[in-house]
Amino acid sequence: MKWGIFIYLCNRFLLNKVRMRFLGNIEAKTDAKGRAFLPAVFRKVLQASGEENLVLRKDVFQKCLVLYPESVWNERLDMLKAQLRPWKPAHQQMFRQFVSEAEVVTLDGNGRFLISKRLQKVAEIDQDIQFIGMDDTVEIWSPKNLTQTLKTEEEFGIEFENIMNAGDAL
Repeated sequence: MKWGIFIYLCNRFLLNKVRMRFLGNIEAKTDAKGRAFLPAVFRKVLQASGEENLVLRKDVFQKCLVLYPESVWNERLDMLKAQLRPWKPAHQQMFRQFVSEAEVVTLDGNGRFLISKRLQKVAEIDQDIQFIGMDDTVEIWSPKNLTQTLKTEEEFGIEFENIMNAGDAL
């Protein structure tokens, strides 16, 4: 009987787990101390999934910041570690640099979090910012850098079509 209850509770937990999906492009501002309000729509996603802890890091490829819910951060860290060999100096350095550039952030009672001066500088963030929902993470951009990164509508359409039709060649 005890096993039946255990299996029931495990299945109930797994079925009730909400997958995080952050969507949208939201303009915001930081205050003089570098604090920003996490948009309410994103806070609701975090609350629905039971996430409380967040990790903030510069994106590996772009001049923006990435806000990871803790569970997503842990999954990504595990993926990275699976690709690296701990006894290879270059791999150890890669891991060190990846984790040392991350910061744990918490939301205060008003839904604000602090973007450190260091991260503001590397992402070229002044006061205006844009939050971009990226499925299970949230990117934080300076509007200038985001504009420079986005494709025109025509370029986007062509590239989207090429990617979506790539499987047709098989």
